Amino acid sequence: MTVLSLGSLEVPTPVVLAPMAGITNAAYRTLCAEQGAGLYVCEMITSRGLVEGDETTRRMLVFDEAETVRSVQLYGTDPVYVGKATRILCEEFGVAHVDLNFGCPVPKVTRKGGGGALPWKRNLLGRILEEAVAAAAPYDVPVTMKTRKGLDDDHLTYLDAGRIAQDAGCAAIALHGRTVAQAYSGQADWEAIAALVDHVDIPVLGNGDIWEAADAIRMVEETGVAGVVVGRGCLGRPWLFRDLAAAFEGEQVATLPTLGEVGAMMRRHAELLSQHMGEERGCKEFRKHVTWYLKGFRAGGELRRSLGLVDSLAALDRLLAELDPDEPFPTTELGAPRGRQGAPRHKVVLPEGWLDDTDGLAADGAGILEEVTETTGG
Repeated sequence: MTVLSLGSLEVPTPVVLAPMAGITNAAYRTLCAEQGAGLYVCEMITSRGLVEGDETTRRMLVFDEAETVRSVQLYGTDPVYVGKATRILCEEFGVAHVDLNFGCPVPKVTRKGGGGALPWKRNLLGRILEEAVAAAAPYDVPVTMKTRKGLDDDHLTYLDAGRIAQDAGCAAIALHGRTVAQAYSGQADWEAIAALVDHVDIPVLGNGDIWEAADAIRMVEETGVAGVVVGRGCLGRPWLFRDLAAAFEGEQVATLPTLGEVGAMMRRHAELLSQHMGEERGCKEFRKHVTWYLKGFRAGGELRRSLGLVDSLAALDRLLAELDPDEPFPTTELGAPRGRQGAPRHKVVLPEGWLDDTDGLAADGAGILEEVTETTGG
């Protein structure tokens, strides 16, 4: 089996669960980890919120007792705040890995110069990474970054970002093979991922269009990446991590669960959410996953609607009992995109004058929203 080495941290299977806002909470991370080894990253939190003691931010930093390796993705535009937040994560939360988000395409983030917009400012990017690495160093915690190809095809940043990450002491860089303008539309550019592998000496992780385990193996073979980052491909399919672990062991396995087995996975997911959030809130959080779990199955519209309004585990049990347990997995869904795709954006929303130079040393982080509610996984 291929081991992914991130500084002193060794991941038994070279697979990383992409942080997805509102998705990769402790319950979902635990559910996926039960399927196979890998690195399971907490949903993105803001550095300013953490440093200033924002309760919403701290509530997101909940870990299951089974999570022996705590991994968090941090967002920020101010080097000082990012450094302080990194230190808090290492010192107070026992985090073993910190990932920095420089890939989010959501307009309310990029208009503040954050997420996928920030790598355009090369000096600012370098300072943020250096502060995070320095803050994590006393705890022997590796720092990585995730980014995109650039703002659009005319403003690419990924090769410079790779060099800057390497010079700053990052343990690895993950590249989503799309631009900010593409958001989640079109196809991921694996050739760009391969170019980054050739450009830097630190490990590169590839992200984008990994819908099946075979896609992950193909990405490794075609690009030379040290590992893969999986986002939307696992929505409603946490067993994908079982397939990924098997694939990296050299086994050709594709899990095709019956509807009854999917129902059991749904019940486990809702149970974990209830354990962490309380039953009422946990069941409400579960509702968003119903469509993904049942994608392609024949479950009727009325049953789907009822599942989308479930408010207790008892109600969930009654509704799941109405599913045909023997219905086979819809093979038409294999290899198909999951989650949002949408259309490319005509223009990336940026701070005024953002493109005038690439040497910025500061970004306006004061107005950054404390919670990004859109899914940001690959």
